Amino acid sequence: MKAVRVHAYHADPTIDDIPEPTIQGPLDVIIKVGGAGVCRTDLHIINGDWSEAMGPELPYVIGHENAGWVHEIGAGVTNVAVGDTVILHPQPSCGLCLACRRGRDMQCEAGFFPGLSNNDGGMAEYLRTTARACIKLDPSTNPADVAALADAGITAYHAVRKAVPDLFPGTTAVVQGAGGLGHIAIQSLAAITGTRIIVVDRNPDALALAKQIGADETVLSDGTHVDAVKDLTNGLGGDVVFDFVAEGGAELDAWQMTAPAGSQYILGYGGQFTAPTLDFVAGEKNVIGNIVGTYADLSELMVLAQAGKVTLHTKQYPLDAALDALHDLDAGQVRGRAILVP
Repeated sequence: MKAVRVHAYHADPTIDDIPEPTIQGPLDVIIKVGGAGVCRTDLHIINGDWSEAMGPELPYVIGHENAGWVHEIGAGVTNVAVGDTVILHPQPSCGLCLACRRGRDMQCEAGFFPGLSNNDGGMAEYLRTTARACIKLDPSTNPADVAALADAGITAYHAVRKAVPDLFPGTTAVVQGAGGLGHIAIQSLAAITGTRIIVVDRNPDALALAKQIGADETVLSDGTHVDAVKDLTNGLGGDVVFDFVAEGGAELDAWQMTAPAGSQYILGYGGQFTAPTLDFVAGEKNVIGNIVGTYADLSELMVLAQAGKVTLHTKQYPLDAALDALHDLDAGQVRGRAILVP
């Protein structure tokens, strides 16, 4: 099969012919990939940023946002059958450890992360996962239309879901970065909260899309955006600020845009967060980190997606054009999400 593999960091991946994955355990599931999202994390992987944390052996197949059809199942699989249309939780979990028992799948002690850890991902024709990662979809669903919800979607939704108690009518949420994750957060906020939504981005096209999908106000990130957000919030800032950028100083802008007693949710990464401790004490402000989301989060998000309340805005590329997709993403030329279709 064809697959996109990283052979060396700081260099483009290559499209290789490799053997198809095989069943290795009773709960394994082989997926015929119908869509694989292209994520900024893939750019960080190629740059070697995750090498120490995850320790993958090179070369390996990247791609951690995947949907498709069940191709083969292990002897113990009962929740899906060959031919089912599925989206995959990005981190298969064991179901037995304390984190899993508490519903924190993404912190499973025995979990692995295809496309990120030392396990081949889904930028390929086939992918090995497990039964616990599979969520069945309506058979009419096109996997390429929903694949990026498996990571970008669940990450954005997980943060919004956690913030729901603080986003009742009369509050304000600020979304910094209206790209692949941000545009999902905007729709999730509109679907499950009563908050007012302000979106900040440096790209006018991204702001135009944000307005179409639920933003109440948009602010161009041009150096005056912190003041502009405060002007829209009576000088206070947002009750919750979702920072999907978190690098290049944006993480500090998000902190300045967070109101007293408010919370800054950090979802992007690459920057360095620093703030005076007095801001935490006197302002009672919070900083909250986020990583992926739970199986239940993805199930809820798929209900919204199949009801048409959350829609991925995508640009599709054939698998052979994976490098074009990665380069376009790096250049900021993708509105919404890039999807590889084998």
